[in-house]
Amino acid sequence: MGESLVGGWFAKGIRTENICVVEPNRKLEIAKKYNINVVPSIEDISNNYIPQIVVFAVKPQAMDLVCPPYSVFKHTKTVFVSIAAGRTIEFLENNLGKNVAIIRVMPNTPAAIGCGISVACGNKLVTVEQRKICLDLLAAVGESVWLEEENLLDPVTAVSGSGPAYVFLLMEALASAGINAGLDPNLAEKLAKVTVAGSGKLAVQSSDSFKTLRENVTSPGGTTAAAVEVLLGENGMQNLIENAVKAATARSRELAG
Repeated sequence: MGESLVGGWFAKGIRTENICVVEPNRKLEIAKKYNINVVPSIEDISNNYIPQIVVFAVKPQAMDLVCPPYSVFKHTKTVFVSIAAGRTIEFLENNLGKNVAIIRVMPNTPAAIGCGISVACGNKLVTVEQRKICLDLLAAVGESVWLEEENLLDPVTAVSGSGPAYVFLLMEALASAGINAGLDPNLAEKLAKVTVAGSGKLAVQSSDSFKTLRENVTSPGGTTAAAVEVLLGENGMQNLIENAVKAATARSRELAG
């Protein structure tokens, strides 16, 4: 996700030479590709370097080790932005300092192609300017939304952060069903991919509700109606998605500790 953000900023013409990436494995190909400075640890950053923004783009399980060294910037005007799922503002304040500006963000992987959506919220020390800068940076990789209630980031994570995996699983299932019905695997995969992508684009561009769009495709007594009856059944898609979102929400809260 960190590379997706950098790629989005690069594509939008943001001056990436002002970006410094801390990456233990260096990934020098990223440095060359995006014209950014990559260093193996925070200790390799110049003592005179005071970042305007620090973005934590690591797995939540790594945050206990990653966060504390950055408290060196707690007496500056740096704003700390975290995209680690489940790690709360309180957690970040405990590791960085009580008097620092902190923003939590939940992006999703379509940010890699500029089609993501990111939801952010912050503590009371985040200024209007810092909020604007954060949302502007997120807008480089898709849409961005500001949320006032931090506790809602858990269901946001379950719906949009984890959501692409559900969509890819739908593609897998469609393609597999097509193959089992006798279609050539390449054709089945292409049909699944283009159908899901096109339907998503139609939904974004249409003012109709999801239900209306579904009903527009479903002729009474037709083939789609037969399929939708199964999907809306007792053990169908609606209940499966409900349970999946509940499980992801619960896990997000568990990660908060």
